[in-house]
Amino acid sequence: PKTLIVSGLNDPRVAYWEPTKWAQVLRAKVANGDDVLLKMDLAAGHFSAADRYRYLRELAFDYAWLLEQLGKAEATAPATS
Repeated sequence: PKTLIVSGLNDPRVAYWEPTKWAQVLRAKVANGDDVLLKMDLAAGHFSAADRYRYLRELAFDYAWLLEQLGKAEATAPATS
């Protein structure tokens, strides 16, 4: 399955190389390694971004990726009367 792995460089609980190694193992084992995406946040840690707006941008990225995988990513403008 298509996989999105999200991690933070400054995570005190999970070292940055752990999700990186996991992504590499998954890419080597699946038929299409391009389906494994690793997103490493260079500023955040285990609990994501502390800034509310940055958190919302990260959440929007996650939802956009999910909608893309489900084939629902095409945006439609709301109907105006």
